[in-house]
Parts: sequence; C-alpha cells; structure tokens
Amino acid sequence: MTAIPYAVRAENIYKSFGTNKVLRGISFTAEQGKVLSIIGASGSGKSTLLRCINHLVVPDEGLIHIGAETLRSHKRRDGTAASTDIRQLERVRARLGMVFQNFNLWSHRNVLQNLLEGPLHVQHRPKAQATEHAMQLLTKVGLADKKDAYPSELSGGQQQRVAIARALAMNPDVLLFDEPTSALDPEMVGEVLRVIRQLAEEGRSMILVTHEMKFAQDVSDHTLFMHNGQIEEEGPPDQLFRQPGTERLRQFLQPAY
Repeated sequence: MTAIPYAVRAENIYKSFGTNKVLRGISFTAEQGKVLSIIGASGSGKSTLLRCINHLVVPDEGLIHIGAETLRSHKRRDGTAASTDIRQLERVRARLGMVFQNFNLWSHRNVLQNLLEGPLHVQHRPKAQATEHAMQLLTKVGLADKKDAYPSELSGGQQQRVAIARALAMNPDVLLFDEPTSALDPEMVGEVLRVIRQLAEEGRSMILVTHEMKFAQDVSDHTLFMHNGQIEEEGPPDQLFRQPGTERLRQFLQPAY
C-alpha cells in the first residue's frame, strides 16, 4: 500500500452562512509530521476552515482528505450541508484531536476522568492501559499532581493543558488547534505554547489557527494567510513573516513586527 504523503488535504472548500460567504474555494495540504499554521484577521474564515476538516462545520462544496479517507458532503432538501457518510465521519474523527479556544472540558469530571472518557467509551481500551497512558500524558503537560482536580479548580492555562492531554489520549493522527491561547491571560500563554512546541519537536502532524505571530513563525513548517475567505498568501513562515508578498499581509503583520 502506497504511503499517503499528507496528513490533511483540503480541496476547493466553500462554506456560507446565509448570504455570508465565509470560505471561497480553499485548497491546501498539511504534510505528515509537520506543523501548518493558519493566520489572518478575525472574520477571515480561519476557525471555520479548521472546523471543516472534521466536519464540525460541514462544507457546502469540496472534499477533505484525511490520510486515505475522503470526507464528502451533500445538500439536504432544505439547502443545508450534511456529511455523506456518518460512520466514516465517526471513524475519521477518532483520528483527529481537537483543542478549542475555551477548553471544553467536562466540568463534572475530574482531570483524569476527562482524559479517560474517549479511550474507554469510544476506543474501548482496557482501563488499566488507558489510565497508565493518561498519567503519562498528564506528566508530559506538567499536571500529574492535578489528576483528581476538577476544571473549576484549575487556571485557564492548566485547563488548556488538560485539553491538549485529552486530545492526545486518543492517539490522534493529526492535532487541530483553534486559537488555543486566545482565552488565556497573558501570563498563562507561555505554558500552553511550551507544550505545543514540544509536540512540534516530536514530529506530530498539527494544524494551528493562532494569533501568536512570533510563535507561528518559530514553530511552523508552512503558513497560510487568510483574507476574506481565501488564501491570500502561503509559504514557509520565514518567507511570509520576513518578506510578505502582498500589501494586505504587510498591514496584518505590522503590529507584531
């Protein structure tokens, strides 16, 4: 079987909400073992594009390829988009780890229980094995001593690190980050970025929507700049950040450099 050279490939993705055309024919490739960052102003379509990858937002048109699988959508009679193959979608989603802006931890479960939910009830792994792996991940993110704590007892930075560990607990092929530091106080941003940097150094496939420009330049292998629902410019981060090719990107980067 031929190895798939990419982790995720988007092909001609369109998405509208009513009359608002949010994505206008987006195509990109995220390589295996690499970090793809997506930058752009608020409202440019970054988070919508990320959510189209796992069909949390179902594209109106276009294909999402996750390894050898292709996610397709169709229009219902009422004109809304729906995933074509729900069983396939569930299978593919189990291979995608998603980290949201606002943590999305289960408030009624402690830290360890948050990590065990997916491996036990979705992947049906033995509890002892899943627990051992979960504790290894909590150690990785520096929170093994918080395993019995509840989300309300943690800082925002700690909650986000738990959310990252929870995504990793499913052994995903690709990690998707939707502005993981945007809900954090400035002093907590660094602890989360350190964890993401470590994952990048381990060679994990990641797609990162972020407003942390210097971090994106440092950690990414490839960067997309979105504007008005399209990819305005893309390339190696040093090229985009040091020598932007469009006036719009120059204006966007000016406050950060």
